[in-house]
Amino acid sequence: MRVAILAFDGFNEFDCFLPLGLLNRLADLGWKAELASPSSHVTSMNGVTVQAQRALEFANEADAVIFGGGLYARAIAENSALLDRLQLDPLRQLIGGQGSGTLLLARLGLLGDTPACTDSATKPWVVEAGVRVIEAPFHCRGPVATAGGGMAAQYLAAWMMLRGAGRQAAARALAQTAPVGETAQYVDRVLAVVSPRDAADRNRPAGS
Repeated sequence: MRVAILAFDGFNEFDCFLPLGLLNRLADLGWKAELASPSSHVTSMNGVTVQAQRALEFANEADAVIFGGGLYARAIAENSALLDRLQLDPLRQLIGGQGSGTLLLARLGLLGDTPACTDSATKPWVVEAGVRVIEAPFHCRGPVATAGGGMAAQYLAAWMMLRGAGRQAAARALAQTAPVGETAQYVDRVLAVVSPRDAADRNRPAGS
């Protein structure tokens, strides 16, 4: 499973590094997550400059794609020349948006009528793009998922592992990174959030 984690200038470290670390826990199963960027180097919102592992176009051939959020998401969403470099296909790819990365999914028409999660600062722009935002850390429908809040990046990564490698593999990866003394509770909680049935029940309107 090849995963492209899209990092643009101003990227949020939680959104990109957290899934990068989690997903690569499945390296023994053939998984490889890499940072893909529009330039050779990108600088995070806190001034950390990293070298991209892949060009932005790697996302077009990857098996899964995560849009990390960041300071300049709105400007990126309005940059058609940049977004035109992306030709994604939810029929063959798992696609996730983290934080303000959800806005980029909206601009690319990947959300349709699916409700989405994002952070509070980005919410007005996502709503303006015609997407219904829900107050939840994670939501998925089919091969597309969104998460809101920096630490919710763990849910996006867990969902991807659950979909691509199964519950046992996802649980193993999460257990390797769980706080000591909280492994069982942590793994169970994260997987409960991202399991499709649980997510559907949690986000269904009361009384339906």
